[in-house]
Amino acid sequence: MSEHGRVAVLGAGIAGAAAARRLSEAGVRVRVFDKGRGVGGRMATRRVDDVQFDHGAQFMRAHGPAFAAELDRWAQRGIVAPWAGSDRYVGVPGMTEPVRGLLAGIPVSSVTTIVRLRRERARWHVEDASGTVHGPFDGVAITFPAPQVATLLEASGVALPGVGRAAYAPCWSLMVATDASPPDVLIEPRTDAIGLIAQDSSKPGRPAGRRLTVHATPEWSRRHLETPREAVVAELLGAAEDILGTGLRPSHAEAHRWRYAQVETALRKPCLYDPDLRLGAAGDWCLGARIEAAYDSGEALARGLLADLGRPA
Repeated sequence: MSEHGRVAVLGAGIAGAAAARRLSEAGVRVRVFDKGRGVGGRMATRRVDDVQFDHGAQFMRAHGPAFAAELDRWAQRGIVAPWAGSDRYVGVPGMTEPVRGLLAGIPVSSVTTIVRLRRERARWHVEDASGTVHGPFDGVAITFPAPQVATLLEASGVALPGVGRAAYAPCWSLMVATDASPPDVLIEPRTDAIGLIAQDSSKPGRPAGRRLTVHATPEWSRRHLETPREAVVAELLGAAEDILGTGLRPSHAEAHRWRYAQVETALRKPCLYDPDLRLGAAGDWCLGARIEAAYDSGEALARGLLADLGRPA
């Protein structure tokens, strides 16, 4: 493999971070692009004044040896810790922290939405929404949710067969700061409206103060996908109070809509990759609805790129 290879990684969630880290450790020069202000994707932590919420993924588990080994390394560094059972891990001090660790030392262009890929003389350029063109790159790894991958590929006149088969469910997430004392650390009632209630403040390394994250069910979220946020807050707050049997009296309450929250239909393959183009895509939509699946998919895509960067295009 040439030590002078350059790869653009699109997306700074766990799949993109895993791919970027593997490529960087092998000597590839990597630049990560993400439309958000920070990194993490759905491993998200929101801070509002002196309150903090993990409003996306709530925890991670390891089923395979690669991710189990990574969790062990993170635990030794103090950036993950067990929560709500010995097999559930959370980032410390927020769910974003493991992604930050993977991306340490790797250039990340935040608030940069990539809208088009261009291939010239067997090398890639990526164009952002402002019209700025970045490159050249020897390969491109796309780690967006599958519908966004499909949109980018169509706009670029290239294809990765199979990406359109993946499907997601949306999720409305409610963040509540309260002076009430909810009885449980984590419950999953799966009623019509509420799929999960997590006592965010019970997670290790979090600031003081009682905080809850409430996730609506996929069915409820679909029905209310375009409902105004204020109405979503009111309805989910009332449903959560009914389940908990107590008034929450929030000092802060806000809702976040995840349009692509949880994979419902996965491809059941590690990643999509075209060795002739040195173009691939990865994410939890390749393997299943788990943080581990996204990590494994990003690693698989990096391995595919590494196998080809050393040969002539």
